[in-house]
Order: sequence, then C-alpha cells, then structure tokens
Amino acid sequence: MKYLLAHDLGTSGNKVTLFSTEGELLDSEVYAYETQWFNGVWAEQDAEIWYQAVCQTTKRILSRVNPQDVIGVSFSGQMMGCLCVDEHGKPLRQAIIWADMRSTKEECRIKELFEEEEFYRITGHRPRASYSLAKLMWIKNNEPEVYEKTYKVLHAKDYVISRLTGEFVTDYSDASSTNLLDINTLEWSKIIADAVEIDMDKMPRIHGSTDVVGSVSETASRDTGLFSGTPVVCGGGDGSMSALGAGCIAEGDVFCTLGTSAWNATTANRPIYDAQLRTFNWVHVVPGKYVPCGTMQAAGASLSWFVKQLAKMESQEAKLTGTNVYDILNDMISHVEAGSGGVYFMPYLLGERSPRWNVNARAGFIGIKMDTTKEEMVRSVFEGITFNLKIILDIVTNRQYTREVMMTGGGAKSPIWCQIFADIYNTDILVPNYIEEATSIGAAVTAGVGIGIYDSFEKIHDFIKVVKRFKPRKKQVALYNSRLEVFEALYRALEPVYDIMART
Repeated sequence: MKYLLAHDLGTSGNKVTLFSTEGELLDSEVYAYETQWFNGVWAEQDAEIWYQAVCQTTKRILSRVNPQDVIGVSFSGQMMGCLCVDEHGKPLRQAIIWADMRSTKEECRIKELFEEEEFYRITGHRPRASYSLAKLMWIKNNEPEVYEKTYKVLHAKDYVISRLTGEFVTDYSDASSTNLLDINTLEWSKIIADAVEIDMDKMPRIHGSTDVVGSVSETASRDTGLFSGTPVVCGGGDGSMSALGAGCIAEGDVFCTLGTSAWNATTANRPIYDAQLRTFNWVHVVPGKYVPCGTMQAAGASLSWFVKQLAKMESQEAKLTGTNVYDILNDMISHVEAGSGGVYFMPYLLGERSPRWNVNARAGFIGIKMDTTKEEMVRSVFEGITFNLKIILDIVTNRQYTREVMMTGGGAKSPIWCQIFADIYNTDILVPNYIEEATSIGAAVTAGVGIGIYDSFEKIHDFIKVVKRFKPRKKQVALYNSRLEVFEALYRALEPVYDIMART
C-alpha cells in the first residue's frame, strides 16, 4: 500500500495524518505547542518548535509503516504570520503569528497611504494589524537590525518546507493572507511594497499549491524518518485548505467551519467584493478559484465562555459521570423551543470581524425575564452565533439561494446545532465523515494531485462522504427569519453604545 502524509500546522499544534491513496484516513499523531503572549496583544511562537513538531509526529507515524511507501508530503498551515529568516534559513527572531495585534501604528500608516476600498480591491482584504505586512513593517520600525538581515519572510508551512528541502517558497493561498499579494495578478504588489517601503525581494517565490517544490534532503530524512527524495508538495494556508477539505471546489459550493472561531465561505471564479468591506478573499488552493470568506471571532469560544462562567454545575456533573459537558448542553437545549423564550445573545466576546468589523462590540444577553431559564440562555448562545453567521453567509453568497452548506469543525458534532443552522440558514446542512480533518484531507489531496497520482481535485469526493443531512423546517424558518430582523436591529441600536463604552 502507498501513502500520502499531510501536516496541519495550526496555532495550538501540528497534526499529521496518514492517508491511503484511496482516501482512507489510516493514522494520525498530534504534537502540541504553546503561543507566547506578551504585553497583552503580542503573540509569538518558536519556529524551531514547528519543525520539531513535524519531525516527532512524522517519526511516530513512520514507526508503524514503511517510510518508502510514503509517496508524497504536503501541508496546511496557519496564515497571516511573519517569520524572518536569513539566507541559511535560520530564524532571526521568533515568529509573530496571526493573533498578534501589536502593529496598530503600521495599520494606521497603510490607511494613510491607501483608501481602504482601494487596498481591499488590490489584496482582497482590509489593511489590518493582523496581517503579515503590518507585522513586517513593525519589525522594520522597531527591530531594524532584524529587518536588514532578513533574507525571506515565511509562514509556518513555508519554514518547514525550507527545512525539508532547502527551498524558500510559499503558495498563492498563503500569499493572499499577507496584505501584500495582488489577488488579481497573483503577484506581490509593487504598488503597496513601494508605498510602505518594504523590499519585495524579501518575499518568497510563489508557487501553486500542487507544485512539487523539492524533495526531502538527507538531513531532513534523518530528522523525520522520511525516505530521502520523497516529494514535497507546497500545500496551502489553512483557510483555503479547509475549503478543499470540505469538498468546495466548484463555483457556488459553500461551507461553514465551526470551531473556536467560525467562518462561512464559498468557492468563486473571481474575488467577490462587498461594498461595505465586511468580507475578504483568499486565493483557493484550486487553480483559478477564490475563497470569499467571512470570519466571526467567538463562535465555539462563546460556548466555552458560557461553560466556564455559567455552567459550573454542569461541568461538575460531566466530571462525575465521565461525559462531555457539551453533550449536557445539547441535551439542555433540546427541551427548549426555537427562539429561546425571547432571549437573544449578542456573540461579541472578542469584538468582531465579519460582519461588523467593530473591535468595540461586546457580548450580552437581551430579553431576559423573571421566568427565563438557564436552558433558554444556553440555546440563545447557539442561536446568536448562528444568526451572526447567517449574515455572513448572505454577504459571501450575494444573497443567492444556497441549496446546501457543508459543515466542518467541532461544532458539527452537535446534531441539534446543525438543525438550528438548517432552520436559520433555510438550507440543507451536510455533515461529512471527517468533521475535524478538513485541512488535513485537503493537504493529502493536494499532495496526490501534485505528484500526479490524481488527475484533478475531484478526487476529494473519494475522501469525504456526507453521513448526515439536516433539512430546514418551515415553522422554524419563519420564526427565525423574524428573529434575525430583531437581532440586526439590536446590533444597530447597540453600536453607538459600544463606542460610548469604549471611551469610558
């Protein structure tokens, strides 16, 4: 049997998965690592740990199969970061990751140089401190000696590829998360680089996600256990790779990833621009395609907050009975009618990206009465998150009717939440066989296409199968349509209050 190896370099760790060439997930390993936080909003990781995570997980997997039977390796990786390396590939400082928000002054500088809509039309994104460009500008302004020595700026997967092959590369999807790629020409934007005075030569060569960018060197073979000469396929950023892993490869395919944060995205033949700049565009790992997307900050995070602060009794019950506290919450809300007894939850615990782009937005329960129950409050959290995502869905699809949405991520484990999605979205919700491995599956298929064993990305449909389908119910759809209008009215009413709160 021959195998494909896929690495998913996330924020909390690296997950390696072993697939058969027929599309069966055979084995997996995880290596956790930490994010170092400083000054409240600085977030960094040690790039050497990324490589060690890949080495250790690969060795464990290969202890159970013949390394010579692994015929290709590829990657999905966290996006929007900034790792500066010298000409030998040695990191010059720790990697500044996507969650880091230190470069607010640099964000303001970009906004001084460009109208936001102009910048959005070039890059597919608003100018923000969370992107690679502002982070690199911060390094230039505050650590000039690091900037001067920088040979290339890499993302997580790109650094690991450099260690495996000696090549300094990225792919179009990861490049589209930098705020420096012109997503229309698929080239580094000279207009932006010149304006912010960043040397474009410091950016890596851009490849297609399926390009074989090198092979495992003898040194990397000793480090990982991979056979020397194993092809290394470039792979992609996790945002775009999740689209492939959800089977969204044709124009109009839609998926929702429901994790700590959550996003709705579709596949399109061109970037989709929102007049209010509420969404953004990744370049797809599938050539010629884009991933218009909107991400909310606190989806599963809102439920985690509820569990930590308001469900201590349920958490204790879960410990005593050996069950999952989220299963208890699911059971609680199954006894509550749609509409949560008139309670609304505004899911803005971390401010909000799409659809609000308001760092001052805050969470809250509205509509609580003397007879409101905890069960109703829990259900309102599920509904509030879903209302917010419904607004994003309408934006990324231009309010076109969506026949079905593929659901991935940990939230897809909840049948009752999937039914809430079906009723609020008024569309079929599909749940695949692998709900938390979308990026890994995407990387495996990318490897297979890259080395030529698959003719096209259509092979993804041999990897993922729909195992559950939730259909909208007329009565609940009508109710939720009315409640969505109230949800929107509540946000509009509270928006000026959020600004006042931020000033006091």
